Amino acid sequence: MDISKIAPAAGKTTEAELEISLASALELCQLGLGTLVDIRQAFEIELKGAIPGTEHIPLFEVKRLLGHTLTEDEQDVLDAGRPTEIDVQGFFSTLNRLHHGDDNIVLCICNSGRRSLYAAQLLRSLGYRKALSVAGGFQAWKKLQAAR
Repeated sequence: MDISKIAPAAGKTTEAELEISLASALELCQLGLGTLVDIRQAFEIELKGAIPGTEHIPLFEVKRLLGHTLTEDEQDVLDAGRPTEIDVQGFFSTLNRLHHGDDNIVLCICNSGRRSLYAAQLLRSLGYRKALSVAGGFQAWKKLQAAR
């Protein structure tokens, strides 16, 4: 697997450059080169289930912590659950440990792959150049589990 093609060096990234297949993401995790980061809200994980071995960093709470404006829909989703105990220091500590300390590719995963594209772009804008979105998200992982 050519990792240089997975994490482009610089400049504006396209959706295709930000996205990785579930199979490739799982292979990177098995090789110790990547970590899945579930960006769904806590209530979504409680309702639909968790992926074993993932880190949990809820995207909408992170957006709020960083001072980004939430859309009305995002605020509704955030209001639907109870707050996760995450602060700015915890957010950056976790990412720095994964990205710099463990030298892992940060593989963002949400329910369907849409929010994780935003998360990967956000992380790259914060300097985490090895952030990717897992195509198909939790739904693709669930289908894979059912097929096994």
